Amino acid sequence: MEILSKVHARNFVMWAKDKPTVYVLSADLTSSTEADLFRDTYPERFLSMGIAEQNMLSFAGGMAREGLHPFIHTFAVFIYRRAYDQIAVSIAYPNLPVRMIGFLPGVTTPGGATHQAIEDIAVMRALPNMTIFECGDATDVESVLDVAHKVDGPVYIRMLRGEIPRLFAPTDTIRFNKARLISRGSDLTVLSTGICTEEAMRAIQVLEKRGLSVQHMHVTTLKPFSDAAVMTAIAQSRYGVITMENHSIIGGLGTIVAEQMAEAGIGKKLVRIGLQDTFVHGASRPYLMRKYRLDAMALIDEVQKLTGQNFSISEDELAQVYIAPVHSDAKPEAL
Repeated sequence: MEILSKVHARNFVMWAKDKPTVYVLSADLTSSTEADLFRDTYPERFLSMGIAEQNMLSFAGGMAREGLHPFIHTFAVFIYRRAYDQIAVSIAYPNLPVRMIGFLPGVTTPGGATHQAIEDIAVMRALPNMTIFECGDATDVESVLDVAHKVDGPVYIRMLRGEIPRLFAPTDTIRFNKARLISRGSDLTVLSTGICTEEAMRAIQVLEKRGLSVQHMHVTTLKPFSDAAVMTAIAQSRYGVITMENHSIIGGLGTIVAEQMAEAGIGKKLVRIGLQDTFVHGASRPYLMRKYRLDAMALIDEVQKLTGQNFSISEDELAQVYIAPVHSDAKPEAL
């Protein structure tokens, strides 16, 4: 597995080179959101707004009205919790092209409940005009800017930082409102998003060796969500579908899929892997994913329950996951 460092920092600078209307706004978390390289490269297009997220979002709305394209950079939790009213009234209601890039979603931070965005998808998808993307690897990080920039309206992105893997080829980029097909199968459909996709891949490669046929799809567009291929895969699955997300099961991918299945009249079993209506304490990402059942073994356990089979899979059989040092220069988990 290829591991890359500060992908967004380098990619954003290259991407914005010929886009003079693109500005970066930071809420005093410039280096922590990999915006420092943009600041140093294009200082005239960088605005440090201080620890004042409500003002920053309103300001961004004003910039967008004047034909500019502001890109908000801060921790995800400080976007939707601190400035929800400003997002709703100053950005979503007038349908303005403000791109909100939220870092440290879910359990990717040890900062505890005050810093962990565990219900952001549920909150933001309720806003009219809002588009939502989530990145799961380096290729997603590199390609999400192009997709987001083409959206005629506000965009919220769950972004990864620090040292991250490349799960997909650089040419296998995000496609708007299209799930990425990872494997084909007829026994079970697995839909994963964000950091849970790597865990699902670890589990599924072993399950397939045991003879289970799994259709695995990586979801990057969470709103809108109308990819017909997803519902077709679920309808054709023998045992049903499992969703896997770094978010509460309430209002996130699991809820989205449940809504779509109900409307389509698909009577298949749905299992939702995610945070089970709980806040999360502070610890390392691997520990939290294991404790709160967001990892590969959690998926294997749910597959066994769903299929009524015991695949006798141990942790030793799973592919090793790269664990970045907490306090490296890339700041993968540190605040």
